[in-house]
Amino acid sequence: MKVLKFGGTSVANSENIQKVKAIIESEKQTKQIVVVSAFGGITDVLLRTANLAKLQDTSYTESFKEIEKRHFEVVEQLIPTQNQSGILSNVKQKINQLETLMEGIFLLGEISPKTSDKVVSYGELLSSYIISEYLKSQGIDCEYKDSRELIKTNSNYTNASVNYEVTYTNCKSYFGSNKHDVTLLPGFVASSENGTGTTLGRGGSDFTASIYASAVDADILEIWTDVSGMYTSNPRIVSEAKVIEEISYEEAMELSHFGAKVLYPPTILPVLNKKIPIVIKNTFSPEDKGTLIVDNPKDKDDVVTGISNIDNIALLLVEGGGMIGVSGVSKSVFEVLSQNEINVILITQASSEHSICIGIQANQAEKAKQAIDTYFSREISEGKINAVQIEKEMSIIALVGDNMKNHQGLSGKMFSTLGQNNVNIRAIAQGASEKNISAVIKTNDVTKAINSLHERFFEDNAKQLNLFITGIGNVGGKFLEQINNQTEYLRKNLKLNVRVIGISNSRNMIFEENGIDLSTYQDKLNKGETADYKTFFEKAKSLNLRNSIFVDNTANAEISTIYEDYLNNNIAVVTCNKIACSSSYQNYSKLKGISQEYLVPFLFETNVGAGLPIIDTLKNLIASGDSVTEIQAVLSGSLNFVFNNFNASTTFKEVVLQAKEQGYTEPDPKIDLSGVDVMRKILILARESGYKMELEDIKNNSFLPEECLNTTSVDDFIQSLDKYENHFQEIFKNANDKDCRLKYVASFKDGKAQVGLQEIPSNHPFYNLEGSDNIVLFYTERYSQQPLIIKGAGAGADVTASGIFADVIRIGRI
Repeated sequence: MKVLKFGGTSVANSENIQKVKAIIESEKQTKQIVVVSAFGGITDVLLRTANLAKLQDTSYTESFKEIEKRHFEVVEQLIPTQNQSGILSNVKQKINQLETLMEGIFLLGEISPKTSDKVVSYGELLSSYIISEYLKSQGIDCEYKDSRELIKTNSNYTNASVNYEVTYTNCKSYFGSNKHDVTLLPGFVASSENGTGTTLGRGGSDFTASIYASAVDADILEIWTDVSGMYTSNPRIVSEAKVIEEISYEEAMELSHFGAKVLYPPTILPVLNKKIPIVIKNTFSPEDKGTLIVDNPKDKDDVVTGISNIDNIALLLVEGGGMIGVSGVSKSVFEVLSQNEINVILITQASSEHSICIGIQANQAEKAKQAIDTYFSREISEGKINAVQIEKEMSIIALVGDNMKNHQGLSGKMFSTLGQNNVNIRAIAQGASEKNISAVIKTNDVTKAINSLHERFFEDNAKQLNLFITGIGNVGGKFLEQINNQTEYLRKNLKLNVRVIGISNSRNMIFEENGIDLSTYQDKLNKGETADYKTFFEKAKSLNLRNSIFVDNTANAEISTIYEDYLNNNIAVVTCNKIACSSSYQNYSKLKGISQEYLVPFLFETNVGAGLPIIDTLKNLIASGDSVTEIQAVLSGSLNFVFNNFNASTTFKEVVLQAKEQGYTEPDPKIDLSGVDVMRKILILARESGYKMELEDIKNNSFLPEECLNTTSVDDFIQSLDKYENHFQEIFKNANDKDCRLKYVASFKDGKAQVGLQEIPSNHPFYNLEGSDNIVLFYTERYSQQPLIIKGAGAGADVTASGIFADVIRIGRI
């Protein structure tokens, strides 16, 4: 014999009920006990209507009409016309009884628990009767039976306790003699031993089905709902959540306790003792395998079975020096809570005995505080115990799994994953069975926390990176193009799922929490909200996504000032904008310090040498114990391009414009040609080498005339180059006459740095540096005779974008 239970969504309307009928017919080879809930949403409408009546609000009649209409519509849609009359008459009779109840509540202006049970029971009584009549009309051998005649309870209305001895006797007697293929019964409802209607509380219909399965020693209990089983996490929160094929009773109860909505923990108890399997199935996708709950599930690879959460939690903190070494304090706290019918969900106590942390439902927090403070009023007045502190807007997240006890380091992985995503843990608890590790966190961190943990334990170590990108000009545009082209490669080969969540240019910005389609983002961006770098940060912060990365592709000084805010909120920063790292040493040091303190990446490889691994190589040298003694470098791809293409047959202005058009220069070429950009680069290298230095400490031997340097706009600067063409030609001629080439060189030695245009002889490593290439010579204690040389393309949108991309991938590989 099988027991099938169909929840409210499964019987919400006539279309869904037809699906239920198809499932029942498909299993007709065995006898079936079918338990149904009220039509979806009806219980809520019943409670709302009763509450309006209690408030003596005449609008309760309109709400009541909705109940009547729903049930009549289902009868008319399901039952053949010739059979409707008697069924509608019976439904109308029940509706009239319910209406009389509502009128009584309205007149009295109150509703007792006993009356409340009567009201809500009509949801299941009506649905079960209508569905049984529909099955009969379709030729199914079905009998209707009222659960109130079988399940007997005490008189604790709204949450009655079952008298199992009487109930099992009634069930065995009835089902033992019942010859029908299908017996259909209402869930949730029962009756006291004097015959008064009661209800089984939350999860009551599941509980009803479980009681019947246990009473008749059923082969299996099938719970039919709107999802395809129990998932590794809530699929509404974690898009990658997957169905758990098999799970133990204990695991199912743990997950259900910590928020998994498919089952309510007490529903498992009647079948657990008899080891009756439970299967969770999807009414709307019956071919799906679902989740099988058994005593000994088959071995699985995953250490953790599932991740769940409970929201609307408050933490109570009971602490004080007077608690240390005093026996009975904990006992008194829990007795007070028990006497006030406050359920304790989580407990943790410091080994010093100085404090006790208790997790309860948030709506009971004030009541609990008042009760505890009253009980310990004398100790509080004497300063031995502090008044209870309450922290609200908290949630509990839990890792659950039978295999967890056999694996070391699981807690470390859990907490390090949360820490890397800036999720602060307020309390921790672990059961003695080691099948559960729970942590209390802020509710607004739940989505990020659960996704991070699910990624860590279930997604083959795949890592999702959420990017917020500002600046989509030459470099930014190429960067987005590269991401779009490499998405599948990264997912397949590096286990990285890179999503762009926010994009901003100087005019507009857009956000899509599930990722922006990079093939169509331009049209959306043109219609986006007005760009503002502070609002952009606030949005990234409020989305609170795991592994968030802010990517700055601009040369904007204002944007660089907000890096600190990103890092403080555990949002990594990747930037080609040199302004922050070449600002005051104090600011540079602060950003590096925040990065180290919070373990949040701050990467700026493209500040020097575009995509060349210059800074990364330097960091590795320093980390391995080497020290830099001297640096010689050509660090401006734009200046190298300019002087490699400038000669007697060209004008200096033409070459500069060519470099600008090909994306080799900053938007303002004067930054490159004045030497400021190179100064910033050698400053960054000196600082990364461990030297404290300011930009003003660097000597700039500028080749530009003063008038060019004093221009105030890009156009004025470009025009000023014409005026001094002879000056530039003379510089070229002097070098050419000596068989030298012009290179803009940065050098650092003995704690001092300088930049300037130099005439490079043919035997120097810089002489054959072509195009826009960069070259860096690191002299260190280990490389004292022959320097470590890094050489390659040092400018251009493609290579700079690839350098930014490489930094993003570095973060993904951490």
